[in-house]
Amino acid sequence: MYAVIQTGGKQYKVAPGDLLRIEKLNGEVGDQITFESVLFVGSDTQSQVGAPLVPGATVTGTILDHLRGSKVVVLKFKRRKMYRRKSGHRQSLTSIRIDEINAPQVPKKAAPKKAAPKKAAPKKAAPKKAAPKKAAPKK
Repeated sequence: MYAVIQTGGKQYKVAPGDLLRIEKLNGEVGDQITFESVLFVGSDTQSQVGAPLVPGATVTGTILDHLRGSKVVVLKFKRRKMYRRKSGHRQSLTSIRIDEINAPQVPKKAAPKKAAPKKAAPKKAAPKKAAPKKAAPKK
């Protein structure tokens, strides 16, 4: 079973046992965290698509660590003007292990009834083309 969750403005495809690095969440190491914004739940036999969320579906995980991502260099430069600005950014991240996906069972829909085949409408005769008009003689 797998699910698509939304957190930190991003979407992640997760399955039980997966390790994720997502934007920093409040909580201590070892705390359980529940994601309620589940967009999709799927398995080998059936799937549920939310509109926009799957009602009653949750994903539970455990916080493993708080860390910082790799440095991203931001460089602003204008040629011939001696304008150079260099700065950097390191995003705070949280490492999470996905423990469980809880999804309500979907009742199976009955197969739609087949409609009786429609009878073909009788073909209409094509209109006859008019003979081209002859040009009037010039005087």
